[in-house]
Amino acid sequence: MYHFLFCLFLLNLFNVCINAQQNYSGNSALDCGNIDESAFLYTCNGQRPHCQAFLIYKAEPPFNSVPSISNLTSSSQAAVASINNVTEDATFPTGKEVIVPVTCFCLGRYYQANATFHVSSTYGIYYTIATEAYQGLTTCSSLKRANPQSEYGLVLGTELKVPLRCACPTRDQTESETKYLLTYSVNKEDTVAGISDRFNVSQKSINGANGLEEKQTIFPSTTILIPLPTAPSSSQTIIQKDQPLDSPQPFQKHPKSHRSKRKLYEEIGIAAACFVLVLIIILFFTFMFNKRKDGVLQSDSERNKNHVLPAAELRIEIARFDQGLRVFTFKEIKKATRNFSSKNRISGSVYSGGFRGKILAVKRMRRDVSNQIHLLKNINHFNLIKLQGVCENDGVFYLVFKYMKKGSLRDWLRNESTDETGSWMRRIQIALDVANGLYYLHSFTKPAYVHGDIKSSNVLLNSGLRAKIANFSLARAAVNEKSSVVFTSWVSGTRGYLAPEFVETGQVTSKIDVFAFGVVLLELITGKYTIIAQGRREILLSEIIVSIMEKDGAEAELNSFIDPRLKCDKWTEIALRMAQLSVSCLTEEPTKRPSMEEVVSVLSKIRVDCKY
Repeated sequence: MYHFLFCLFLLNLFNVCINAQQNYSGNSALDCGNIDESAFLYTCNGQRPHCQAFLIYKAEPPFNSVPSISNLTSSSQAAVASINNVTEDATFPTGKEVIVPVTCFCLGRYYQANATFHVSSTYGIYYTIATEAYQGLTTCSSLKRANPQSEYGLVLGTELKVPLRCACPTRDQTESETKYLLTYSVNKEDTVAGISDRFNVSQKSINGANGLEEKQTIFPSTTILIPLPTAPSSSQTIIQKDQPLDSPQPFQKHPKSHRSKRKLYEEIGIAAACFVLVLIIILFFTFMFNKRKDGVLQSDSERNKNHVLPAAELRIEIARFDQGLRVFTFKEIKKATRNFSSKNRISGSVYSGGFRGKILAVKRMRRDVSNQIHLLKNINHFNLIKLQGVCENDGVFYLVFKYMKKGSLRDWLRNESTDETGSWMRRIQIALDVANGLYYLHSFTKPAYVHGDIKSSNVLLNSGLRAKIANFSLARAAVNEKSSVVFTSWVSGTRGYLAPEFVETGQVTSKIDVFAFGVVLLELITGKYTIIAQGRREILLSEIIVSIMEKDGAEAELNSFIDPRLKCDKWTEIALRMAQLSVSCLTEEPTKRPSMEEVVSVLSKIRVDCKY
């Protein structure tokens, strides 16, 4: 209702609401004191509450490579490389426009894509972070609203939430064959006419999307939306000639020498890349030959005997990592964890460690980590735990992750000494975070991945109670069809979370994650364990709730299972909607379960409704 009245108001004033995500706010978006959020976020008036969107980012050191730009925008490294037609460790020339795919969500009344940024000495205030690091893809005002720290009270290393500007097409745009919206960071010499020519779209469509008048001035470090009928292509990007204000101009006396040196560097780079490619091919065929020589087929027992990745192979794998991933020495690991002291033990084989004043988590593993390495180095999303570094010592592997201050969701739900658990909004946000992480895994990685072990102990919470999915040891590529072969060694996980078809056939599809997510939802609603003792029997929480929801008048019986810390009359409807969503995820027939995209959509609507 509020959204409708808001849109109607703008329609009467400007006659552009239906077509424009937001009237272009000009250089007022650069004002750190601007308290009008409509000046720096795009209105959520699209046909869909979430969509694939794209950003344009101009490569500038230190953000001038695929790893650094994907990390800056919390986007997939593989997706950035693919759409720009480069390798995953490629470095771009200064000024080169880079296309960044993001998932754009409607949060409240406005769209955004989530990213994170660590305060540095170069980018130490909101203004420089917004206008220089992010080139206007976020704004000073939106950063101030998203984070509790004062404008000049930022501490080095502090992690900030960064809402990136994006939007989804309106109904009118969709009917005009617009499929995507590209958020374009304006440069010094840009005009709407020049941009429309380069992206082969009409000036009218650009003006309409941004509420621009004809020949209206657009300002550097602000953004405009470009409606596109197809995904943007690297052929549409250029190298901007503008030099950054603090960069020295090229030495002008010998331009030929400058160009020849650059050409020489390019040739050296190409030769090096070819050499690495040839080396990889040789290693691959050598590995395949030896594997075939030893026998193509192995029994389950033989596979289990050979489950540890040889150290030499791991070192080859590590050598191919992007530059942002650190390779630790075992001496550093021992020192950080105080020789794996019991006081540093978080749980199981996971320890906290101090690395030059920064707390990280270290996971010790004696099994093959190649699968996790391949996956973790290719994903970059706010709701997925990020791999910080690796170490190998005598066949034992150590994966180093970001430390999550609030621990696991399971422990947080069991904590009776905090009032934090008594908030429906926090629990809904946690559910949405997990759903977003799974949606990314299922829909925006190539190949699509299944986590395979979603449970509350594998959901970690940071200091702001935002959730990140961890433990990818059972992750694998998804399949879309049923397999006639049962891989019994793959049927592993935790009782209470396992989908029935996975237990019976070992079938791996994204729907096994959807089922497990349904169980996590029940934990958030009830605060109970997934297995409940009833007399001398043990019964699954999911079976109890499904049985309740199938009855008439389920609300009354469901009420007795809701976590007492959450009970409040006005939340009865929300609890029922959450339970209904959970039960749909727990449907026995996998094809009848919702996709994670649908789950995100439902949870987003519940979250918005909770605010009013």
